Parts: sequence; C-alpha cells; structure tokens
Amino acid sequence: MQTVDFTSLYNHHEREVFAAVMQEAPRFPAIEADDDLLCDVACVALNRLPPRYIRHAVDFSFYLTEPERLETDAAIAEAVSYAFNFVQARTALRAKKR
Repeated sequence: MQTVDFTSLYNHHEREVFAAVMQEAPRFPAIEADDDLLCDVACVALNRLPPRYIRHAVDFSFYLTEPERLETDAAIAEAVSYAFNFVQARTALRAKKR
C-alpha cells in the first residue's frame, strides 16, 4: 500500500477562527486570561461552521466570489461571537455550582 502524506490538508476555517478568537478575546477578560477557555471557544466556533478542507489558502480564496467570501467572513464572526458567549455562560454556571 502506498503511503500518502496528508499533513498539507487542513480546514481553512481553523486559521480564520483562531485569528478571530484572538481579536475578540480582549472583550472577554475572564476568557482571555485562560488558554484552555480560548481553545474551548475555538472548538465551539469551528463546530458551528462547515468544514472547508484545502491544501493551500490560495486554493480556497481563488474559487470564492466576493459575496461568498463576505458570507464566509460573516459566518466566522457569528460563530466566534456565539462561542465566546457560550463558553462565558458555561463558565459562570460552573462557578455557581461550586
């Protein structure tokens, strides 16, 4: 059986979501200070988006129309906003149970 190196494949949304999480983090100081919570935010946001696996960012960008790119950007922003609010609410709920 042939061995194939799949390490060049990745979900395009990962990098975009990670950047958006870091950009929005200062608005949520309790989450910003906790790397685990930031990772939780990224996971929640990524799970709200359809996967878009690519090998090279240019592959994805080249085939998108401007309206599709704007739609993707808006979906990422909405998913990240939802994720911060979700993680913040869950963190507050856990704190009350203690």
